[in-house]
Amino acid sequence: MPWVPGGSVATALTTAAIISLMDTQKIGMGLTGFEVFFLFFGMILFCDKALLAIGNVLFVAGLAFVIGLERTFRFFFQKHKMKATGFFLGGVFVVLIGWPLIGMIFEIYGFFLLFRGFFPVVIGFIRRVPVLDPS
Repeated sequence: MPWVPGGSVATALTTAAIISLMDTQKIGMGLTGFEVFFLFFGMILFCDKALLAIGNVLFVAGLAFVIGLERTFRFFFQKHKMKATGFFLGGVFVVLIGWPLIGMIFEIYGFFLLFRGFFPVVIGFIRRVPVLDPS
């Protein structure tokens, strides 16, 4: 066990236990990483519909692996998020049928509606990171 400066071995064990992920969550993180890769290159290659479609499928699959299938279903189909889910999944469908630019616009709008409650948490986290905080 490596020594942690200013802490004990018990502190290091506790930190390692908190950060550990289940195997399905590791798979989900990998799928999400590939999703970012495919979406990025899909946009770089002038909205290549095949790459964008693969990225969309990997995003939904990665989310299901990270938080579980039931929680993913509950997240997308909450009554107050139905409009956002409609835009997001409708955008995925529009990309799959061959109109990538319009589909990505729908997806981005649906994504912001779905995750708008999470953005303040991300901003608060970024402010706590010493390297990223400008003040």
